[in-house]
Amino acid sequence: MAVQITTAEAVKKIVDQSSVMIGGFLGAAVPLKMIDEIAAAGVKDLTVISIGAGYRGGGVDVGKLVVNHQIIKYVTSHVGTDPNLIKQIVGEEVELELSPMGTFVERVRAGGAGLGAVVTPVGMGTEVEAMAQKITVDGKPYLLFKPIRADVAIIKAYRADPLGNLQYQGMSNTNPIMATAADIVIAEVDEIVEIGEIACEQIGTPGIFVDYIVKGHRYEARKTIYEKMWIATNKL
Repeated sequence: MAVQITTAEAVKKIVDQSSVMIGGFLGAAVPLKMIDEIAAAGVKDLTVISIGAGYRGGGVDVGKLVVNHQIIKYVTSHVGTDPNLIKQIVGEEVELELSPMGTFVERVRAGGAGLGAVVTPVGMGTEVEAMAQKITVDGKPYLLFKPIRADVAIIKAYRADPLGNLQYQGMSNTNPIMATAADIVIAEVDEIVEIGEIACEQIGTPGIFVDYIVKGHRYEARKTIYEKMWIATNKL
């Protein structure tokens, strides 16, 4: 069974120099409460693995860790929304590992499946070439990317039961795939329900992948957070 713990207890699983996968994209399907806890804990020199930088303008969700200078390396497919992160990359404070979005997801999937590499023609002739190995298959050029795994994955789901089975609502995003590719998986959920309340066909991530469950913001609270964020952004 997955262990239900507090966010304060969960953040202790993350130490300096950890690699941390964080689910979601541009504020959507993001484990907001756990990110706040990491920011407050001040763990540093993190390698953050996320499909995209934080919500536009920076300083929100993953962007809080950027503002705190807690990240030493960022593995991603998209950084253009966070000016703070771009500044740190240009200033060589943060090392950037970039791969196209579909390739990023495949690399995480490969990490979870125990595969040796992702081979793709996507990115040939671009700056991405410098971040991969070039190989030739049947006379055609390809880029070879290593799989991605992490020490800890922090994912966001709608509901969990005590066995760790997760149900997603709306956009599941990168969360299900990241749950397969880390040594420790922490699921932040809106609700924890009894065994049997999540029907088998509703399970997006089986409990065998989940180590810890933490209570995040309930749906209405998250809705308020996002509404305020969207209003603030539109005033920029």
